Amino acid sequence: ADAVKVGIGPGSICTTRIVAGVGVPQITAVTNVAKALEGSGVPLIADGGLRYSGDIAKVLVAGGYSVMVGGLLAGTDESPGEVEIYQGRSYKSYRGMGSLGAMSGKSGSSDRYFQEDTKESDKLVPEGIEGRVPYKGPLINVITQLVGGIRASMGYTGCTNLEQMRTKPEFVRVTNAGMRESHVHDVTITKEAPNYRQS
Repeated sequence: ADAVKVGIGPGSICTTRIVAGVGVPQITAVTNVAKALEGSGVPLIADGGLRYSGDIAKVLVAGGYSVMVGGLLAGTDESPGEVEIYQGRSYKSYRGMGSLGAMSGKSGSSDRYFQEDTKESDKLVPEGIEGRVPYKGPLINVITQLVGGIRASMGYTGCTNLEQMRTKPEFVRVTNAGMRESHVHDVTITKEAPNYRQS
């Protein structure tokens, strides 16, 4: 194989794990597949489930070589869709490849979900949704924040290259209390940072 893509249902717009009952939490899946690929020279691509630059850094530590992202880039100027105003804020539409809208039509994605022979849209079984995400402006601003976060992670872990990121840092178990502590807490955000949103 030239590469192995890992990720069943971790994306923000994906419903595969609920509809099909199949999927493994993304960091567990990446870790397991990286162990299976060890010594093969085949790179691992983590697809989905990434909300922050720190999530990309964790994929690298777990053995990933690259990532595929949708939600992180949705809402940028370069992403599909028009900017729309909802309750006074700017948004862009975002849909998963498994959504009914993406699967419908002649050039739809139904074949990715083994439903290419289904001609009527009401017979399709979607594994994703359509929605909206906050407008983010130019793509370069998002990329700058993602790269900056990965660089910060490399600095904190003493890594000078990506190969060291795959071998040097170690994971520790984080409790729910630790996760709450990791996020902004005990304060009301009055000015959003370009690289952090609480949902």
